[in-house]
Amino acid sequence: MSDRDPLLLSSYDYYLPQEQIATYPASPKDSARLLIYDRKSDTITHAHISDLLTHLPPECAVILNNTKVIKARLFGNKESGAKIELLLNSPLDDDRFSVYIRGRVKPHTLLLFEHDLRAKILSLESDGTRIVQFSQNDKILNFEQLIDLLETIGHTPLPPYIKRQDTAEDATLYQPLFAKHRGAVAAPTASLHFTPELFEALQARHDTHYITLHVGAGTFKPVEVEDIKAHQMHREFYEISPSAKTLIEGETPILAVGTTVTRTIEYYVRTHQSAGACDLFLHPHNPPQRVNHLLTNFHLPKSTLLMLVASFIGLQKTHELYQEAIDNGYRFYSYGDAMLIL
Repeated sequence: MSDRDPLLLSSYDYYLPQEQIATYPASPKDSARLLIYDRKSDTITHAHISDLLTHLPPECAVILNNTKVIKARLFGNKESGAKIELLLNSPLDDDRFSVYIRGRVKPHTLLLFEHDLRAKILSLESDGTRIVQFSQNDKILNFEQLIDLLETIGHTPLPPYIKRQDTAEDATLYQPLFAKHRGAVAAPTASLHFTPELFEALQARHDTHYITLHVGAGTFKPVEVEDIKAHQMHREFYEISPSAKTLIEGETPILAVGTTVTRTIEYYVRTHQSAGACDLFLHPHNPPQRVNHLLTNFHLPKSTLLMLVASFIGLQKTHELYQEAIDNGYRFYSYGDAMLIL
């Protein structure tokens, strides 16, 4: 077990019983379980999200991702009548969008949705995405117009491993309570655990700041190369608030709430750009330089998110902690339990 190579994809595989994949969040949200790993003492504590503030170092500041999940999944038809499913990935410019489509399409194919929304296929990309242009009543739509319409006809983009249809409840459950800037097609899941009471207590006790990283569908894209250094990381738009930038440039210890916050902070540390497209890949040979503590959910085998966790604590310890969580019946993935790395 200890001879796993942290640069090989196969080293990040593990077995998870199907029944430990969470399909709904804990209720109330802060009743989710929390596995706490203290690196200094090499100790594990089992707690709950409601206990979070008891375990956080009092001097640490907190950075959160205030992106807002949009209703990015659409169900429609081709002109032939064949059913189609479309998942918005990201805007490319004023009127072109990167999307994923379930179903075969060719360039110039027209896809038809409710409320006379249409998507014209402009090109098929080698990474599996499709470039499309949306229109309604023969008027080409920009991003703001499109997501306004998606609020009416779109569906909450639950991850592919949650094998059920979204419900009206998911529009709230799959959204951080402090979400502000529309643009994510997947939730920053560590943020889903906060109740209003816990968040208010966090703000009262810790200096809190925000970044915005619009999580793209690429977050679920599997790594397909055995040498993980050859993996091409997806790009996601980010912006860092002035107060978060000042904090990052200082020496106060930082708790990153989630992998998206971690990557954004670490991208800024390396580039000094407070806005742009983040494509940073953190793994044991490219560890964090600024983030001190991490709150995160449990992630898929062989995923870049699992590799990010290993960048904090090493591959061997990652496997040990994940096995501990599995043995203790923790619930995994987006709606599941969480881990705090101190």
